[in-house]
Amino acid sequence: MTNYWPSSAYQTLKIGPDNQLLVTDDFLRTYLLRPELNLVPESCDAEKALHQKLTNNPRADIPIGEIAAMADEDIQANYQVWLRYRSKLLIASSLENFYMSLFDGEGVDVPPLFISQLAKIFIRHMLGDDPHPLDARMGELFFRTQKISVLDDGVVMGADDEVVSRNAQAGETGNIMDLLKGKSMSMRSIDLDVLHEENADIYWTRDEDHDLAVQLNVGQPPINHFCRILEKWIDHFLGVKVRITPMQQITDTKWSWHVGLDAAATEILNKLYNEEVLEAAELTNIICLFRLDFIDAAAVPRALEGKPVYLGIAMNDEKQLKLKPQNLLFNLPLAKTS
Repeated sequence: MTNYWPSSAYQTLKIGPDNQLLVTDDFLRTYLLRPELNLVPESCDAEKALHQKLTNNPRADIPIGEIAAMADEDIQANYQVWLRYRSKLLIASSLENFYMSLFDGEGVDVPPLFISQLAKIFIRHMLGDDPHPLDARMGELFFRTQKISVLDDGVVMGADDEVVSRNAQAGETGNIMDLLKGKSMSMRSIDLDVLHEENADIYWTRDEDHDLAVQLNVGQPPINHFCRILEKWIDHFLGVKVRITPMQQITDTKWSWHVGLDAAATEILNKLYNEEVLEAAELTNIICLFRLDFIDAAAVPRALEGKPVYLGIAMNDEKQLKLKPQNLLFNLPLAKTS
């Protein structure tokens, strides 16, 4: 058993009989320890009292007056956001149900950071206690933005955007920065900053550091692991089993359905589907395409039986991959159930 991503708060949740995650008091308390709500030396008495009240009972009703009594207006706003978030958490039958309700078409009023944290928890749950290290690293794509670089030899590399930016601001040029500036993979066959099959176990000593780059080309193991996680994601939330296969290009003349896994890929796939002219730069932004096949034909409308769904991931103009995993939950052509 590997206790990876301990900061996710996954261990504070309970697992229901249907394998869905249940909110606990300890899970709610983890938010009180976050910088947005945790006490600081400057905290006023009213803030200290409210923080202690919620620590004792994270489900306690909080009158508006107790928030207004705090001296710091920013802290007041933080509590208002969290209490609104908490109320929706407590209404939902499970954490998964809550997550799905966030995208019901009425607009998302939850901070993006909270949504990313939930995705991290779900991936941790789906992967279990003993996943392959590349499963865990590719699972990071669901909740952490990746910085993408296409090297001179056509190798597509992904590294954690926050780590890359932090190193650049600090003036540090470690191995990841050197790699993203164009060094060939063939020259770095034994580079511990690039995670691959041969050195995969180093991930467990650096699982919270997010400082390991991965190769994202079709045919490379990381992309295959990514496909398996996408399959788990769909099965866990929708109860639908699929098979996802990476591919270089879409040649289907009867292309019927597609889903972009991020905003950039959605725009590109929409243009391709509508036979619009794309700039060369747009095409080069595509990182990988995928074919999704439903294992159970009954899961899709009859008109789409036997037809694949095409998926894609792409980098934006800032060379970032910002996955939107909820797209897979709401944009697949599923048959309506009574």
